[in-house]
Amino acid sequence: MPRTPDRHQGEADEEGIVFENLTAGNDPTVAGGQRYVDGKFRLKDAVGVYDPNPRGRESLRRLINFMDSGPGLGFTSGAYLETLPAADPFPTSWIWWTDSGKTLKIVDLVITRNANKTPNVETWRMFDTDGITVIETVVDTIAYTGVFETSRTRTIS
Repeated sequence: MPRTPDRHQGEADEEGIVFENLTAGNDPTVAGGQRYVDGKFRLKDAVGVYDPNPRGRESLRRLINFMDSGPGLGFTSGAYLETLPAADPFPTSWIWWTDSGKTLKIVDLVITRNANKTPNVETWRMFDTDGITVIETVVDTIAYTGVFETSRTRTIS
């Protein structure tokens, strides 16, 4: 292999860094650590280990892309919406599933209603690809004058 300007074999520092592809379970162990594990970059900060890649799951699984609609471009056709209780004019939840067999949850909306049957709390949850882990939550608290909405406070976590 030819010598690089820094007199070492392989890439020079100014050319880039190549990470060895480690097997699953080899996430970084200290804050500030970075590794390439099972084909994905893994970083560790004070909160924990995460994949910094904004492509794929992270860019698609954002609640803002689902609220008041459902899954669209980037998701497999065949998503299924379940409204509960069934045939009730005042539903308390909507759940988008990956398919009609209700295999994995994608996103859900849980509605708490006041005495007027208007929603006073709406809780949206986005699920990770496992259909169980909640990765984002938006809670709207709604105030009314009679049946007319007067304000809405949103909490995002």
